[in-house]
Amino acid sequence: MEKQAKIYVAGHRGMVGSAIVRELERQGYHNIITRTHHELDLTRQVDVERFFAEERPEYVFLAAAKVGGIEANQSALADFMYDNMILEMNVIHAAWKNGCKKLEFLGSSCIYPRMAPQPMPESCLLTSPLEKTNEAYALAKISGLKYCEFLNRQYGTDYISVMPTNLYGPNDNYHPTHSHVLPALIRRFHEAKVSGAKSVTCWGDGSPLREFLYVDDLANLCVFLMNNYSGNETVNAGTGKELTIRQLTELVAKVVGYEGEILWDPSKPNGTPRKLLDVSKAAALGWTYKTELEDGIRLSYADFLNNPMRAER
Repeated sequence: MEKQAKIYVAGHRGMVGSAIVRELERQGYHNIITRTHHELDLTRQVDVERFFAEERPEYVFLAAAKVGGIEANQSALADFMYDNMILEMNVIHAAWKNGCKKLEFLGSSCIYPRMAPQPMPESCLLTSPLEKTNEAYALAKISGLKYCEFLNRQYGTDYISVMPTNLYGPNDNYHPTHSHVLPALIRRFHEAKVSGAKSVTCWGDGSPLREFLYVDDLANLCVFLMNNYSGNETVNAGTGKELTIRQLTELVAKVVGYEGEILWDPSKPNGTPRKLLDVSKAAALGWTYKTELEDGIRLSYADFLNNPMRAER
């Protein structure tokens, strides 16, 4: 990307989009276009096409999405599928119609099969059934990835996709029921510490294995790939390291300073047993993560404490 190129970051107020804006500015890109949801509803095709026709962005980072944890995904299956599919199709299609030089689509590691080989290589996509608890979201993200691939094959575009592992960091969603596991744990342990609760009960049995990537590291990879990668196959974004949910809860409790008992409710779903990404492709391109998990959790907890309005969502 040229330093003065016009760059549109879709979803700039979210955790991923805001991190991409920070990284672009850090690297000297300042001709950045953004729109809030109030200014531009990406689910409205006519509005999206008008925006692209007027602004003509040269590069697009598509980080906008409707996201949530297991409970949110299970309770709003249709909403997660429709909102994500329609907004990504609108943006990708409008970018193509208006001659965008390059687009980067942000997905999720949940696109891979429930029982995928571990670590999960990019090539295992669509080789067996998906995890049911986030199937709707996964199908929407797979559609966006494939649409980018098919535009490349049919029209010679240069559209790429990135599939991050579980993310966390500044501007995360700390909602008590609609957030992902790590920010949800930060909020729960903080509230338990403040209230003096003797115990905290967590979902499942704590056995699933998960990988976590600090969002600023992802943003660094996103800009790196926009400048250094072209291809139809997606690129995994992760650390290549994993731990159990039980270990994660203990680590979050330690960082927050909660000293009560941690209990488990096995009647609640665990989700996919294991989700570790094969990050050898990113490594071969010359990229690796920088932020270790405990350091990242400390940064995230500071963000939670310094942004009380975000804690109320």
